[in-house]
Amino acid sequence: MGERFRDPGWRLWHFAREILVRCPRCDGRALVAVHPDHRERHAHAVGWLTAPHRLTCGGCGRSADWAPARWERVGGDAYFTSGGPYVVPRLGGPDDPYFGLPLWLRRPCRGGTLWAYNLAHLDALEAYVAAPLRERPAPAGSQTMLERLPAWMTAAGSREEVLAAVHALRASL
Repeated sequence: MGERFRDPGWRLWHFAREILVRCPRCDGRALVAVHPDHRERHAHAVGWLTAPHRLTCGGCGRSADWAPARWERVGGDAYFTSGGPYVVPRLGGPDDPYFGLPLWLRRPCRGGTLWAYNLAHLDALEAYVAAPLRERPAPAGSQTMLERLPAWMTAAGSREEVLAAVHALRASL
């Protein structure tokens, strides 16, 4: 990997269009993505985050659909549409935000869990962890996905172990 990494300012939602999960039927690799009937309708992130999603497993043929929940004052962030307010799924953690299934790309590491939604997410984590010099995005604003990583992942003393875990996850693809 390179000597320098400049944070492009990505947020976690940049990587949430396709999420690799463990199939609840066969434990193989499955995909959670925006339902095919709704892909063209949602150009903005919050639109496709709250769009109907489908789970598909190429191994056993399992599929399931997820529909956005109506927002109520007691739960989560709201996205307001002409059809009413919907709850925006909470991104983050080693389970997918739609079906609650374990991510395919997850592995214990240094007392935590290293996880990624997909290969692009894993690539970003690897590039950031491998770089001895990490530069903040310009202009700096609210914390980016990379700035929010836990200290056990970003500490120089953790680099080799975290990168070994990244390589093991990559081998599972």
